[in-house]
Amino acid sequence: MSAPTSRAAPSRGRGRGRDLGLRALTAAALVVDAGVHLHLAPGYQAGSPPGLGQGTLFLLESAAAALAALAVLLRGSRAAYAFALLVALSGFAAVVLYRYVDLPAFGPFPAMYEPVWYFEKAASAVAEGAGAVLAGVGLARTRRAPRRAPAR
Repeated sequence: MSAPTSRAAPSRGRGRGRDLGLRALTAAALVVDAGVHLHLAPGYQAGSPPGLGQGTLFLLESAAAALAALAVLLRGSRAAYAFALLVALSGFAAVVLYRYVDLPAFGPFPAMYEPVWYFEKAASAVAEGAGAVLAGVGLARTRRAPRRAPAR
């Protein structure tokens, strides 16, 4: 007769390592997004009229992606992952939309149709897509804070 075997509960250290890995990968995708947009911004602003040109939008995307990367890396909270998801998904949607659809300028936004793929644009799209998926996984994995019962 053999002794009963018991399954050990997963160690908390392994879960923390996975969480840190997910946070690092999400932040890395957002850093690539930020870097590409920062690098390309001056070239896109050069031909734009003063004001909210495409280069300015690239700088805003870069700043938002860098901020989201820091938030996810340092906090890893639901809010940080939600912000990262918003930034990455909006960047991905914009690059794909303006690659395939010739939208005219509307409101403060310039016409940004560019029917080509080149290395930096593709790298940005891949990083934004991966960042959105990773941030979505992070958002799903983080727990909501328990609701407190109202005081009587």
